[in-house]
Amino acid sequence: MLRVAEHFHKSDTGRQRRANEDSLFARSPLFVVADGMGGAQAGEVASRIAVEAYERGLPGTGGAEERLAAVAQLANQRIHDLGVQDPTRSGMGTTLTAALVDGEVVSLAHVGDSRAYRMRAGELQQLTVDHSLVGELVRRGKLTEAEAQDHPQKSVITRALGVEAHVEVDTISYSAQAGDLFLICSDGLTTMIDDDLIADVLRDSKTLSQAGQRLVDEANESGGRDNITVILFRLEELAAGESAPATPVVDDTTMVGALSPTTADVNAALRSQERVVEASAASLAAIQEPQRRGPRLPRRQNRDSQSSPRRRRKRWLVALFGGVVLVAVIGVAVWMGTRAVFFIGTNDAGFVTVYRGLPFEGPFDTKLYETYYISGVPAAGLPASRRSTLLDHQLRSRTDASDLVRKIELDQLDDK
Repeated sequence: MLRVAEHFHKSDTGRQRRANEDSLFARSPLFVVADGMGGAQAGEVASRIAVEAYERGLPGTGGAEERLAAVAQLANQRIHDLGVQDPTRSGMGTTLTAALVDGEVVSLAHVGDSRAYRMRAGELQQLTVDHSLVGELVRRGKLTEAEAQDHPQKSVITRALGVEAHVEVDTISYSAQAGDLFLICSDGLTTMIDDDLIADVLRDSKTLSQAGQRLVDEANESGGRDNITVILFRLEELAAGESAPATPVVDDTTMVGALSPTTADVNAALRSQERVVEASAASLAAIQEPQRRGPRLPRRQNRDSQSSPRRRRKRWLVALFGGVVLVAVIGVAVWMGTRAVFFIGTNDAGFVTVYRGLPFEGPFDTKLYETYYISGVPAAGLPASRRSTLLDHQLRSRTDASDLVRKIELDQLDDK
């Protein structure tokens, strides 16, 4: 029987990011790294939700892989539901790599391009497969490992928690031995330094804390373009009479409720939206409702000279405010509408691109769309018979647009 002899964990913002969207959980025998995407107000929320799901514990039944995957699916549901309910977090997601030490094996659940490695007898082995555009192209033989290292789209992932209502979670178990050293990390480490340097650091360091800190420092010295998160843990044999730490367990029947999207931040967002609507409706009602007249007061010279202009000024201000609110409400409605539709076109560099919004450009450089995803495929390389129909700016759902561009990237598109 094996147990975790020691572990180290650290998360660093890096040198080029203002906020840290990575989250981690490190409590033997369970270790988790999540790398959020969607901006600081969304990415860090998504990664935190994923980690908190594991902090609550694993289901009490099933094998190790099954239990890890069940929590990943519940976290995916919660992140996706929150993104649907809150337009400011639409499209947010997170990678996930979770490891559970279970007897003589280490089981993994994995989505995205965070990674798990094992160092055994001085040799480093990558245990997970990157769910990324570049990773897919390497596996299909369209890119070499050397080309992938410097590819401009190497950070584009093809699978993440929360982006869609359902996600495919990779699970796998590896036989473990005493002395095995495991590394779980976000791509802020692996995009900055290669596996050879990682292996050298792990071999040369005297302690786990020294190794972990050196990995973070090496990534920062290489540019630190992303958040850097590192977890290291080493295994040893249990001594006679000792027992391994128990895995936190949560009652299966309470898991869905515990991860329900009706959280405080969702309620706060909904209350905020309700207050805006109520305030807007009240302002509009004030404009539209006829003014009720009270009893006439005796005419007084001072009152006539001062009150009448004040009333007119007050009515003018109320009307102006109401008009501004009405325009703002209409503007918000139009903006929210543009967030729900997507179309495919090309960017200035000629690459196939997914845009969010409406394909409209007005005066003063006004645009009703924004770039959602840039593929690594030049439009000129598409089959001529398909180019005009694919890039026709037809409005699509996010799923349809993303699926179509992914087929283009993986060269799975019919030439019909």
